[in-house]
Amino acid sequence: MSQPSRAEYAPNIVALIAERWRTHADAVVMRYADEDDRWIDVTGAEAQAMVDATAKGLVARGVEPGQSVGIMARTRIEWSILDVAIWTVGALPVPIYDTSSASQIDWITSDADISVLVVETAEHAALARSVAADPESPLRDILVIDEGCMEDLRAAGAGIPDSIIAERSALATLDSPATIVYTSGTTGRPKGAVLTHFNFVRHTYGIQDELDDVLLFDGASTVLFLTLAHSLARLVEVVLLASGTVIGYCPDSRKLVPYFASFQPTLILAVPRVFEKVYNAAEQKAAAGGKVKIFRWAAKQSIEYSRALATSGGPSLALKARHAIADRLVLSKIREVLGGRARHAISGSAPLGDRLGHFYNGLGLQVLEGYGLTEVTAASHVNRTRLSKIGSVGTALPGFEVRIADDGEILMRGDMLFTGYHRNAEATDAAMADGWFHTGDIGHEDAEGYLYITGRKKEIIVTAGGKNVAPAVLEDRLRGYALVSQCVVVGDAKPFIGALLTLDAEALPGWLKAHGLPELTVAEAAADPLVREHLEKAVDRANRAVSRAESIRKWDILADDFTVENGYLTPSLKLKRAQVLRDFAEDIERLYAPVPR
Repeated sequence: MSQPSRAEYAPNIVALIAERWRTHADAVVMRYADEDDRWIDVTGAEAQAMVDATAKGLVARGVEPGQSVGIMARTRIEWSILDVAIWTVGALPVPIYDTSSASQIDWITSDADISVLVVETAEHAALARSVAADPESPLRDILVIDEGCMEDLRAAGAGIPDSIIAERSALATLDSPATIVYTSGTTGRPKGAVLTHFNFVRHTYGIQDELDDVLLFDGASTVLFLTLAHSLARLVEVVLLASGTVIGYCPDSRKLVPYFASFQPTLILAVPRVFEKVYNAAEQKAAAGGKVKIFRWAAKQSIEYSRALATSGGPSLALKARHAIADRLVLSKIREVLGGRARHAISGSAPLGDRLGHFYNGLGLQVLEGYGLTEVTAASHVNRTRLSKIGSVGTALPGFEVRIADDGEILMRGDMLFTGYHRNAEATDAAMADGWFHTGDIGHEDAEGYLYITGRKKEIIVTAGGKNVAPAVLEDRLRGYALVSQCVVVGDAKPFIGALLTLDAEALPGWLKAHGLPELTVAEAAADPLVREHLEKAVDRANRAVSRAESIRKWDILADDFTVENGYLTPSLKLKRAQVLRDFAEDIERLYAPVPR
């Protein structure tokens, strides 16, 4: 598939999606679950009608071209209908995380000058109204999905003629701002990245060209659960809608695995934590049934089989035989957990790790790791089905140029680069130099252009001995152990590397049962000798990936986990490292306290 010239592109996001819905008028393009978790189908024609009716309601409500309209909800079909409807009236949808506090809502609505905000729940509405009560807030109109606002919009717009919608939908050009996406804020106040219609349209053509065998075939489908307030999920949404890939919406991540089984997606879109949890849950289930040795043997065969596939000789006959047995006993069952039809997965947001990449590849699910940031329209790199290297994030997508600075920082420029931070020229200037965006990430490219991410520039630890240590290498490996939920590697200006661990409360009961231990609380488990013995072994295994100077010498377990709710994880599940280091300074110091004689 060849890339069209700019003159041949769809004129804006609305036209890009509308064309696909026109050609798929009678085909299913979206599905959502009812209260009984039964899937309801929506065809292209029905989706277009829903968007048009909602757009008319927005016009009736007084939404003007160029105006910012906020959306604060979980990932549900109404999010996409609103997104496209707001674009249809020439306005800018601005996402707000559904976990946001009143102060965060206040900041975004003020910075983006949002007067109309659509929220999901009564709780969201209460927070928004507390913000709107401030006379200086631009927020005036709060619509609530759970209270029937979508129906109200359709009713309000009943008298708006089709000609108005046709006129409005053609207002945005490729150079028009399409949205303001606020960074989730691992450090400081969120900054609003302004992305254009061209950023999304150009990116969609490039991704479709590179991943046509994943997206563009009859029956292609995926369950979308990543929060649509995040730039990656937002790009994915546009690409899927423009490709005709059937989207099944999953607002509640606790239902994700059952939805996999009932929806049977061909593509899994997830973050590494999901792949870790599926693996760990399978291992714990095997352990509870007294079959953990069989599971681990099968996992080993899957990994070895995948590694052999990348060699010139391929798997040996003996390995093929062992793999076939492993598939019959274990691997096929994990495929069934994922719905039984998935052949590809795309993983982003954080490194997946070599072990899990090979494990899933060996069971028949090719995980294509990718990389990107909000400022480059969410995705700059991804592995392709035909050209994939496990452990890398692939090569650059069409329209990108990549350069590695002398200090290892990844620099990028190209068609999908944002126009700048909204009302923040100082931050824009700090992120750009000579047309190159400074990502803040450290990495390297191999001779074939595959990118490998080492860590964040600001997170590099420099020990008292002057050793530079990238914490992600160790953290990723430790989070892969069933008992570990989060890991923070520390040691800046200290004599050695240490780590703070948190336990996975969901995995704990199964692990305890499998190891013959009684039920324990997280606090009790943290002090249990057998638990600590196994964690020590996990630390030892992680240390094998680094030199002795970079290895973890001391570690401890914290009483509570890091979550989005307690403010230590962003909504996209990234660790707020600076906050952790500040709030747990005493725990860190204890790692370096002299041992009493």
